[in-house]
Amino acid sequence: MHVNPAAASLWWSALASLLVSSAVGQKKPRADVVEVPAIAAGLCVSNVFQSNMVLQRGKPITVWGWAAPGEQITVEFAGESGAGRAAPDRSWRITLGALAASSVPRSMVVRGVAEVLTLENVLVGDVWVLGGQSNMEFELAKVENGNLEIVSANYPEIRILTVPYGAGLEPVRGFARLHEWSGWFGRHFRKGDWDVCTPAVARELSAIGFAFARRVHTASGVPIGVVDASRGGTTVETWTPLSRLRAMTSKVVRNKVSDWERRVAEWDAEQDLAQRVKKHQAWLARQSKAGKQVTEDRRAVPTDLRPGPIADHNHPGHCYAGMIAPLVGLAVKGVIFHQGYNNAFDGMPGVAFYREALPEMIRAWRDAFGDPALPFGILSLCTDGYPQTRDNYLEKMLDTGIFLRAAQYRTFLELQRAGDDNIGFASTFDLRRRWYHPQVKLPAGERIARWALATQYGLGRELVWQPPRVVAVDRRDGELVLRLDTAVSDPEDGAMVGFAIAGEDRRFQPAEVGYVAIGKDGRGRTRFDRKQLVLRSPLVPTPVHYRYAWGRNPLANVQVAGNKDLPLATQRSDDWGPADVPAGIFDEVVTGKMSRAQRNRVLRALREEDRRRRVAEAEAVLREFGPKGMGGTVGKD
Repeated sequence: MHVNPAAASLWWSALASLLVSSAVGQKKPRADVVEVPAIAAGLCVSNVFQSNMVLQRGKPITVWGWAAPGEQITVEFAGESGAGRAAPDRSWRITLGALAASSVPRSMVVRGVAEVLTLENVLVGDVWVLGGQSNMEFELAKVENGNLEIVSANYPEIRILTVPYGAGLEPVRGFARLHEWSGWFGRHFRKGDWDVCTPAVARELSAIGFAFARRVHTASGVPIGVVDASRGGTTVETWTPLSRLRAMTSKVVRNKVSDWERRVAEWDAEQDLAQRVKKHQAWLARQSKAGKQVTEDRRAVPTDLRPGPIADHNHPGHCYAGMIAPLVGLAVKGVIFHQGYNNAFDGMPGVAFYREALPEMIRAWRDAFGDPALPFGILSLCTDGYPQTRDNYLEKMLDTGIFLRAAQYRTFLELQRAGDDNIGFASTFDLRRRWYHPQVKLPAGERIARWALATQYGLGRELVWQPPRVVAVDRRDGELVLRLDTAVSDPEDGAMVGFAIAGEDRRFQPAEVGYVAIGKDGRGRTRFDRKQLVLRSPLVPTPVHYRYAWGRNPLANVQVAGNKDLPLATQRSDDWGPADVPAGIFDEVVTGKMSRAQRNRVLRALREEDRRRRVAEAEAVLREFGPKGMGGTVGKD
């Protein structure tokens, strides 16, 4: 049996029911919280609206839910009221006037013909949405200094809602309140409930989201609601509406969508089942031959027909449909977004796709929340793998994730240059740990909070948030000169590292970095311009391009001067792909994702460049400190 797009919705309906039931069925859920369906019988509101929530200040407040077709509904809150009737599909939607921030707990009353719903302890403030994958989702209890934050997390005016996982072909109208099973952590997480921030609640919140909310709340004095709509292992395309992707003219986007459509159309569920049965029977035969006992439950032959690619949570549009669509129409203050890891698996085509899709995803989310100028903060891709050092410097430049991280910064720059005053950015690559879930999350949350406070809360004079920006690159004899918009240094006022330069041969080498001299002071001392950097290397006689922080876990330390914790972002001036560096590795241009053999060829060439530099550096040391002793020279005698 083939599953084609026409039949996909039937598959998905069945699968969605299975997922909801299994979310709490794999383990016995706690019985202290009653689970609430996404859409209940009789009069109900969307589960976005609950007791203990925060409503967005300064914007009209739209409330929605379901009732009997034609039923008259009224909503009252803080002196505002509105009325409407339920449509034939039971849905109703009522909008109240905008309100000022208030930390006074008040009740919202929803009345039908025979039922009354009361939501209590509701505050008015700012609501921020958290988006992305596991590094955004990663909870406070798992990060460095997380327990210190947990024990002091008594913030009655911070409210937290974590959206349950959801995915689908069609936009979902609501989400359930349940205990959702996590295979990653091997336990249930409480999802779908608005909660007051306490130590017990905060421990399961996104660590980045907690640090962000704490800083914004304590600095602004405004109640803060956090809606966590992140999901581990996700791609940018699953967070973008499928209709938006299909409407894009970009070839790389069309190829991505077409590839998914082909995979869905080609899926043969019966063939898949036959292969699984064959594999299972072969396994049973091996166990029998080895004399191993197999329990009855493991002897069972598979009989289910799997839905295939249509059920993949990374199918374009799926997480948007399942986790953002239920929030459509909710008034919010802004979004912070931390994602990119899974798109890096697709090689340079994945990077090209990301550059096209991320701006469209941002526009789609702004449309979803009814504000084309909605503040949107991008946190760049985090570190992964062993650190880049002087010894393995060039070898560590071969990683698609670096290109993707640079694409995130380029997206920020291009939107801002186009007049987007509400786009934000914060680097995270220097918050390094070897694991791809680096547990230094609290500083990341505070960095993006600095952007929010400076741009959205009137604290721009007190807080600097923008990373240093290269405004011009000049080529001079044997060196590149970078002009920046602000003074920079390294945190310890020592040697600045992280730049690599290359000539037309595309042979990058780490650069020596210094300031441009601009004359003498009154005492005859050299004065330097800390907004201009000179890059040079004895192995690159005629540099033409630079890269900065070009490692997945990079050796890089340049930041805004004055110990302001604002790193220079991952960036480059060239447009060379990983197969192009150094030049001449391949006779033909390599397009698409490199094969393992191709990648190994590039890796060998980069390692040879690392070796060439180490030899040159060793020879320089010998020339300075040769066999005649300290300060001697190497002679022929």
